[in-house]
Formats: sequence, C-alpha cells, structure tokens
Amino acid sequence: MRTTPHGEAPLPQRANPRPAIVPRKKASPSAARSSAARQSLARAFNTFTSAADSLERSYSQLQSEVLRLRFELERTNRDLASSLEDNARMRLFLGQVLESLPSGVVVADRNGRVRMMNPEARRLLDAGSTMSEAAALPPEILARALAPRCAAAPAEQEWEIATSAGARTIGIGCAVLGEGMDASESVLLLRDVTEERKRIAEREAVRRRESLAEMAALLAHEIRNPLGSLELFAGLLADAAAQQPDLRRWTDHVQAGLRSLSATVNNVLQFHSQPAPQLAAVNLGRLIRDSVEFLRPLARQSGLRIDLQNSLGELEVPGDAHRLQQVIFNLSLNAFRAMSAGGVMTVRLQWNDFEQLDDVRLDFEDKGRGIAEANLPKIFEPGFTTTAGSPGLGLAVCRTVVEQHHGSIQVASKTGEGTTFSIVLPRVGSVE
Repeated sequence: MRTTPHGEAPLPQRANPRPAIVPRKKASPSAARSSAARQSLARAFNTFTSAADSLERSYSQLQSEVLRLRFELERTNRDLASSLEDNARMRLFLGQVLESLPSGVVVADRNGRVRMMNPEARRLLDAGSTMSEAAALPPEILARALAPRCAAAPAEQEWEIATSAGARTIGIGCAVLGEGMDASESVLLLRDVTEERKRIAEREAVRRRESLAEMAALLAHEIRNPLGSLELFAGLLADAAAQQPDLRRWTDHVQAGLRSLSATVNNVLQFHSQPAPQLAAVNLGRLIRDSVEFLRPLARQSGLRIDLQNSLGELEVPGDAHRLQQVIFNLSLNAFRAMSAGGVMTVRLQWNDFEQLDDVRLDFEDKGRGIAEANLPKIFEPGFTTTAGSPGLGLAVCRTVVEQHHGSIQVASKTGEGTTFSIVLPRVGSVE
C-alpha cells in the first residue's frame, strides 16, 4: 500500500460506477419561457460584457492616442514658436538691411500707390522722412516706371526730377512681381547718378577740349611759320617807308595786324603745348623796352600812346624771355582794347617792397572802361572773354607764365576809371 509524502494513507480508489438513468420530466410551458428568458438575459449580459470590454479597450486606446496627440501638439507648438521667432528675427534682419541699403527701394501697386519705401528712396525722391509722408508722393513720379513700361524696359532708365536740394538724375531699375494679368506690384531700385553723369560730362568735355587743343596747336604751328616771314617783310616795308608818312601809316596797320595775330598764335601754343620753362637770367629792363617798341605800331593804329617808366634800369630776373614777353604783349593788348583813341597805357617797373628789395613789380595801367566787379573772379579762367572773337586765353596764359616764374599777378579795376594789372617777380638771387 502506497503512502503520501506526509505519511498518510491514500484514499481508497473507487471504481467508476455506471451512471444511473434518470427519467426526464416533461417541462411545463411557463418553465420553458423562464428558461428562454434566462438564456436571453445571459446572452444579453454576455453581449453587454463584451461591449463593455470593447469600450474599455477603445477608451484605453483613445487615451493613448490623446496622449500621443498632446505630445505631438506640444512638439508642433514648440517648433512653431521657434519658427515664428526665426521669422521675426529674419524680418528684423531684412528690415535692418532694407533700412541701411545705399540704394532706394520702392514697392508700388499697379495703380502707382506706394506700398513701401526705404529711407534712401525717401531721400532721393524728396518724399519726407516717414512712410505716411511718402504715401502722399504724387503717383505720376512713379507711374512712368510701372507696368507695362517697366516690364517692357527692364533695363535701368534715367529721369530728371526736381527736389528741394536741386535737380537730380535718378537711375531706376524695375522688377514686376508676378507675370501677365497677375502682376500686382512693382519693385523699383533707385540710385542717384547725378554725380556720375557730371563726371561723365566732365570727361567728355575734357576729351573735347583736348581734341580742340591738339587741333588749335597744329593750326598755330602751321600759321606761325608764314607769319614770321610776313612780319619780316612788314618790318622791311616799314623801314623803307620811314620817310613817307602816308606809307608809314599803312605799314603800321600791317605790322599791328600781324603782331596781334602773332600774340594770339603764341597764346594758343603757350596754353596747350608748352612744357615747363627753363629759367635763366633775363634783363627785364631791356625786355620791357624791346617789347614796348614792338607794340608801338599797334598803339599808333588805335591812336594810343605807351608811357614807359623804369626806375630800376637793367635789372635781371630769373625767367624765360619769350614767355615773359608774351605776358607783356597780352596785358598791353588788353589795355589797348579797353581804351579809346587818345588814351595812354603806362608801363611801370619798380620795387615791390622798397625795404626788402627782393621782388620787382611791373604795372600795366590804363584809363579805359574797366572790368565789371562780377567778372573779376573769372578773368583768369581759360575761355572767359568779353571781347567778341577773342579765344579768352590771354590772361590765363599770363597767370600760368607768372606762376611758372614763382611770381604772382593781381588786378585792380573800377568800371569807367580803368584797370591796373600788377606782376610781382623775384629778382636774381632771391630764388633758390
């Protein structure tokens, strides 16, 4: 007999008896209905239990999805906030760039109304300092730059506009936002090209002046050669007619015309093509005396006289004799033109400072019509003249030559009373 782990005797095993067959009783109708109801209730309960379990699972899934969506929404909100901050920083940066651009930027709609304008554009268009003032800008100023002309001519165009600071030349480049019928706004890029156009005009003027100077110098060289021969022959005629007053008068006219032409030719050459002079000791007293004698036919032709007053004698100055003689000719011719018949031009050589005795002064004084006060600042400018037919180079050449000789030239004049040109030159030994 087997024992259990605890030492107890096992229960005796019974043989399976055959089940007894119990006769079934026939159920009554009420019992059948009650049983069907219980079965239906059981099925309903099972269905409810199953639905409750499904609902609980769905609720659990819904909670999980809500939690996931909440986390997703929080992450999206964080990304959106970061994107908005980035956009705000970018807008601030672009706004600062736009505000500080050296070029003007204007945004206008298709009707020419200004939508946006940076400070440089407001300055260029004289449109005020605020956007509200810029919005009042007359549309016709910008209308010319808008579509369809803007789309048809995308290259930069230039317009002259009047502002409180004066006339300006504005270069305007244009771009249309959108294409065709959808084009609603235009972006205009403005830049002030006033100074640039001035520089271009100045370069063109310089180029023309250089071309004219080359042509004038060439013509002057061609004229000077036969002119020298004519002056020689005129001098021979004057010597031959010295004892015949009628002929002397005609030779004076010939000599005067040739010497006036010679002075003009030399002015052109001196102004346009002469290099810096080589200074050497020049006897100024002799140079003035010879120049005055050369000019006397011109004076006699106009009924004028020349009065030479030299208190220094044969004084020497460092200079170029030919160029100093040209200065004497130019100032004398100006005096002749300013006086009427019977006038006297006084040429006076003296010390500039009677105590220092370092500089000499040469005066050319006339009693002619004088120079208008408004013209005094301009008389030494190349091309300025009040005499018809004159190239306006004489006084410009005088100033250049005197400055090349380390000297100075001044003018004193009163309308109706006369003019005095004074040249101050250093004497020999006073310039290193």
